[in-house]
Amino acid sequence: MTVDIARKRGAMQRSLLPGRFRELLADRAYQTGWRSRLRLDVILLVACVAFGGLAAWNLKYALIGLLVAGLSGWVLARPQVAAYLLILLTPLIVGVNAGAAALRPNEALIVLFAVLVIVRWVAGLRTGERRWPKLDKVDISLIALGLTSSVLPLLMMVARQRQITADDLLYSIVIWKLLAEYVIVRSTITTREQAMKCLWLSMIAAAIVCVIGILQSLNLLGVPALLAHFYAPLGQESAVSIGRGSSLLSLPAAVADLAILNLGIAIAMLARAGKGNRKWLAGMAIVFVLGVVAAAEFSTVIGLVIALIVLVVLTGYKRLLGYAVPVAIVGIIALWPVIQMRLTGFQSASGLPVSWETRLTNLRTYFWPQLFSDNNWILGVRPSARVAVPTQLYGYVWIESGYTWLLWGGGLPLLGSYIAFAVYAIRKGWALARRQGPAAIAGTAVAAALAAQLVSMLFDPHLTYRGSGDALFLILALARIIPARRAAATARPKPAAVAATPDRQEVPA
Repeated sequence: MTVDIARKRGAMQRSLLPGRFRELLADRAYQTGWRSRLRLDVILLVACVAFGGLAAWNLKYALIGLLVAGLSGWVLARPQVAAYLLILLTPLIVGVNAGAAALRPNEALIVLFAVLVIVRWVAGLRTGERRWPKLDKVDISLIALGLTSSVLPLLMMVARQRQITADDLLYSIVIWKLLAEYVIVRSTITTREQAMKCLWLSMIAAAIVCVIGILQSLNLLGVPALLAHFYAPLGQESAVSIGRGSSLLSLPAAVADLAILNLGIAIAMLARAGKGNRKWLAGMAIVFVLGVVAAAEFSTVIGLVIALIVLVVLTGYKRLLGYAVPVAIVGIIALWPVIQMRLTGFQSASGLPVSWETRLTNLRTYFWPQLFSDNNWILGVRPSARVAVPTQLYGYVWIESGYTWLLWGGGLPLLGSYIAFAVYAIRKGWALARRQGPAAIAGTAVAAALAAQLVSMLFDPHLTYRGSGDALFLILALARIIPARRAAATARPKPAAVAATPDRQEVPA
């Protein structure tokens, strides 16, 4: 308000100046604009020369530089594009073989978008257009989750004189990477229309992942061979031909988690949608259910049941239970080879699947003895959640228990931070589910997915699974009340009320 009043007074004062002075001011403004245009032209000319020289030296690097420059300009002009691209592309490229590259393609996007968001925020802060964000309980729990998974365990290792390896450092930044995605979406999505686009893009990406996973599990259309070439986990091509849908995420459980999250989006939309989108939403919901079955993970099937119960309670969409029966029958018939393969595991001498026996053996051999000795369970052992074992397929043994992973990586502080995060996020989603709009849809999906995750974490560290963990944090950023496009576009600072006085024309009231 003060700025607007000052501008009006400045304009009034300039109108009272003699004509010569007004001409000088106009000339100065013209010169300033001319200098700005000249500066921009010089920058563009230098950039063209630089790209030309780089292309003469290495065409690949020149194309990458040109792509980065174009993408940066696009995001700086339309910040919401960063959220769109992260939500759409992350499930499709997160499992690409990185080879010797330091960053995966999705991680490179996170770094680029984070830098651009910081640049925009700092520029707005200098002009007074930005304010420090207000933090709620979910935000605080996320920060606590990041600190207790990185800073605290690393300080503990220093205090106990344990060697910090590169693996420890890499694992300690996993939560921060997810938090960066959360911040990017939260800071760039500012209207309900943008949030709805994000939700649709999330379902489209998840549907592609699930369809590929279904074809992979049934060994159709040469999908396993294609995935072996580009998406083999740790370069092990045999891992994509085991009759389970690891798809583009290179991990069956992650595919199932992604499907459950987006099933929550589809069901929440179905409960509120008109006739136009119901067929598309119903089709996507069926694909997501089949994607969970194709992943052939017992823990995620249990999670699917829990998520469906939560969705019925939150949406009041009781017909969902009636639709679940025929969808389950179709899924069993279509994916019977996958189901049959998993059921044969119960024919062992112990009556438990071989994978479950291996899981328990690994925990008892490599993790639990060290975790529950020397009070390591209080502050953890180390951030790295794997142990090098050359005799294993991938050369490592991972912690296949989510809560053991929490205690191993950060002890009781990390376990408490995760439980606080899950409880606060579910409560927030539960409260938003009673509203309308994208916040209600995102809140419903997050609440259902986290309720399922709390149980699934008994088996695996689902929180940080590549692709599905990213999607959870990306959708969580949409679970907030944001204005519609018209409200955001028309919102302007209201002029201050003025009162007339005998000696002044206008003063703020």
